[in-house]
Amino acid sequence: MARRQKGRNVTGILLLDKPTGMTSNKVLQEVKRLFHARKAGHTGSLDPLATGMLPICFGDATKISGFLLDADKRYSMTCKLGIKTSTADSEGEVLEQRPVPQLEADQLEAVLDDFRGEIEQIPPMHSALKHKGERLYNLARQGIEVEREARPVSIYALTLVSLQDDELELEVHCSKGTYVRTLVEDIGESIGCGAHVTRLRRLSVGAYGDPAEMVTLDTLREMERADREVRGGYVELDRLLKPLESALDSWPDVQLSEDAAYYLRQGQPVLVRNSPPEGLVRLFNKQSQFIGVGEIQDDGMVAPRRLFGSGKV
Repeated sequence: MARRQKGRNVTGILLLDKPTGMTSNKVLQEVKRLFHARKAGHTGSLDPLATGMLPICFGDATKISGFLLDADKRYSMTCKLGIKTSTADSEGEVLEQRPVPQLEADQLEAVLDDFRGEIEQIPPMHSALKHKGERLYNLARQGIEVEREARPVSIYALTLVSLQDDELELEVHCSKGTYVRTLVEDIGESIGCGAHVTRLRRLSVGAYGDPAEMVTLDTLREMERADREVRGGYVELDRLLKPLESALDSWPDVQLSEDAAYYLRQGQPVLVRNSPPEGLVRLFNKQSQFIGVGEIQDDGMVAPRRLFGSGKV
């Protein structure tokens, strides 16, 4: 007999403001408990040091978490110049200290300009990438360092917010796969003194660009207590959840007829008039209900990529 899963079958996306000092997985488990959810997952880890936007996907939303993982992100960070650490942040051991040169804003802008656009990064040892099946951060904790290949990433914007003596405040808008700590470390090397991150906050993930929409863990705890004691359910907590399609808000929509929706659910591509010429699309049925993700093929047909409800996934 199959083991019965515990929890509610709740679906939606919560924009959590992750607190500092907790791992993303620990936060996830706490949020899952508060919602009494059967199934939940996050969309890319934040370091314990980091705070900010951590979308939590419940139920069917876990099936589109990969699209959020691949989304662009924005960060705000504070950088300490003159000190290089083993992890490129304030939690690592100090490896080297160097004097910080006198910097003017225009000099720093010239340095930052070298890191805007398409660049290559060597992933840090303290990362979740694998080498021969082993996470790099596990190897790093054992004092082992292995060769890593440089990877291309895109820095869409890199803004100098403030410069105070040996501290920089920066904001960055970057592509998936960007290591912000490595970016700061490389900027420090270009200046000639080294640097590490002392504060890191994620401001946005893909279509979710408003930090004011985030909710803190403390607020969730208070709401869960009130829901349980006053309302006897999860009324206010569930109101915080965003619909699945909101994660893909920048994608074009394709409205399907009843017949087209039927054949898509059988795994067959369909021809839909006025569809975009290429790319990924959001699929809606005749009742304007979101039913999944499709992709435009070379022949112009709409093929299913990920369907929800009774559709194949």
